[in-house]
Amino acid sequence: MEATIVYDSYWRFAAERLRMYMRRLGDPTGPWTDDPVLASYRFTNTYRVVDKVSQYLIREVQYRDDRSQAPAELFFRTMLFKLFNRIETWEMLERELGSLSWQSFDPNLAEGVLDRAMLRGARVYSAAYIMPAPKLGRVRKHANHLALIEAMMAEGLPARVERAASLAEVYGILRALPGIGPFLAFQYAIDLNYSSMLDFDEADFVVAGPGAVDGIAKCFESTGGRDAETVIHEMVDRQEGEFARLGIDFDGLFGRRLQPIDCQNLFCEIGKYARVVHPEFAGRSKRTRIKQSYSGDGGLAAPRFPSRWNVEVPRIEARGLSPVQGLLL
Repeated sequence: MEATIVYDSYWRFAAERLRMYMRRLGDPTGPWTDDPVLASYRFTNTYRVVDKVSQYLIREVQYRDDRSQAPAELFFRTMLFKLFNRIETWEMLERELGSLSWQSFDPNLAEGVLDRAMLRGARVYSAAYIMPAPKLGRVRKHANHLALIEAMMAEGLPARVERAASLAEVYGILRALPGIGPFLAFQYAIDLNYSSMLDFDEADFVVAGPGAVDGIAKCFESTGGRDAETVIHEMVDRQEGEFARLGIDFDGLFGRRLQPIDCQNLFCEIGKYARVVHPEFAGRSKRTRIKQSYSGDGGLAAPRFPSRWNVEVPRIEARGLSPVQGLLL
């Protein structure tokens, strides 16, 4: 593969964005980086699992002590949360309807809650994903998504997902659903795999989204005929050597290596970052601006991970900026 200068920036970005996260764990006030682009604009974390919505999903939706770990309930809660992908929507539904459970869920009551919220001008969907409505005969988008939940449960998808032999098979089950494209199906497969109903290695499977394809186009003049998923897997394989080559200390997320989902996301983020730092690389999207400003506010709670990962989170001591290696600017 023929790399551009953006390729080295990819690894430097990964390291510094992780350092920002680690600093926020021990320091609620900042500054958390000397990089003016990272300080000014919003980027997801180096590791998807510690993003705000992923942490809420794991901590509050999937593993909270008072919630059932039955596969059908885990599937229902995960998919209901992720179809809207907005913490405020989940919390609003729970305030109005009580603790959310498939055994007691009434889609008509949920639809009414969301109808009233929209009349008040509230957003019910996250802006993170483009969420086309499945065409299931309802007038409003959220009503169609609630109908999709009903259809998934009625068709026994929780049991099918639990019996799946691979992450790729879970993806295939989700991809066949109306309104669920390849990128969302992969994201949902990863989300379900955080829960106790599945136990697949994240290294086994990846699907590149449009943002990652754009980032790959900026990092490489040529991929030598490799498709985007092959490139992502190669990034996973070469990570230690590339950090060493660039003189970057990178210990991973409490010892956890970058996984394909993380390298996929990093391609998307470096594609955005390059709009400012490497504007001469237009990529596929031809976009020139980063829309969202960074609004990090306060420290972070210690993360929670699926127990089977065996990731031990040490006590985080308060600290400020340390000498930074490999900054992009």
